[in-house]
Amino acid sequence: MDHIDQVLDLLNVTRVGPDVFVGENPDTDLQRVFGGQVMGQALNAMYSTLPQDRLAHSMKSYFVRPGSTAAPIHYAVSRTRDGGSFSSRHVVASQGGQDIFVMTASFKVAEDGFEHSTPAPADVPDPETCTPLSRVLGALSPRTAEVWEREWASLDTRYIRGVEGTDAGDPRLQIWFRAVGQMPDDPRLHQMVLAYASDLTLLAVSTLAHPEAFGSPRLQMATIDHSMWFHRPIRADRWVLYDQVSPDANNALGFSMGKLFSEDGTLGAHAVQEGLIRMADARPRNGLV
Repeated sequence: MDHIDQVLDLLNVTRVGPDVFVGENPDTDLQRVFGGQVMGQALNAMYSTLPQDRLAHSMKSYFVRPGSTAAPIHYAVSRTRDGGSFSSRHVVASQGGQDIFVMTASFKVAEDGFEHSTPAPADVPDPETCTPLSRVLGALSPRTAEVWEREWASLDTRYIRGVEGTDAGDPRLQIWFRAVGQMPDDPRLHQMVLAYASDLTLLAVSTLAHPEAFGSPRLQMATIDHSMWFHRPIRADRWVLYDQVSPDANNALGFSMGKLFSEDGTLGAHAVQEGLIRMADARPRNGLV
């Protein structure tokens, strides 16, 4: 099986009832479900209840409990509204009778209208000249580069640049990524893979301005909420520039934003994430997150 087939198979869901779907987990060393996987599967479940002419333009999600990689995930979709141009959907993901994730998304038909967009950053090196992100993560985290390569084998990710240190101001991270292999033209599939990939590094950006950066065994991290806006279709199997910045961290929460551009500079999407970034010894006395 090709790498891209692996990720498309992972993001696939099976209908088991009226607007109820099941998603499987990959063979992984991780104990918690990767948030990008849950978002991609949830988006797929929503698309299974929609007409072909409607594409997501926004999705907003909350991770309410950690998911386990040892059990399938059930997705229950509510058809909130179907109008002439817009449709709304709500999905609740659960394992073992407990809700682990909720997402609301809006979909619309294509229309012509006003047009403007932010340009892509200038002076970004070619992806092929950049270091594989797995090597960078291997140096920063307890896991080796080989482990990261195995976990993210379906994505080719390249590190461009990052700003870190206590005097960094707004910490920033830029990476290239693309799905490994040729994908079908269906823009819905590309949105699912973009959602999957958007969760790779976004929360970690909020730690770069601090001594206990990403990868420290003393740092507790968990995504709380993740939102995306899809502006234009871009292909996930061609190079995508992910330009990320964290304008704020406080109250043990990191806040990060990212823009996703195609290789030719087309702005395809925005991602915004807030998550827990806490020193392990600062956990509240009640032991609850």
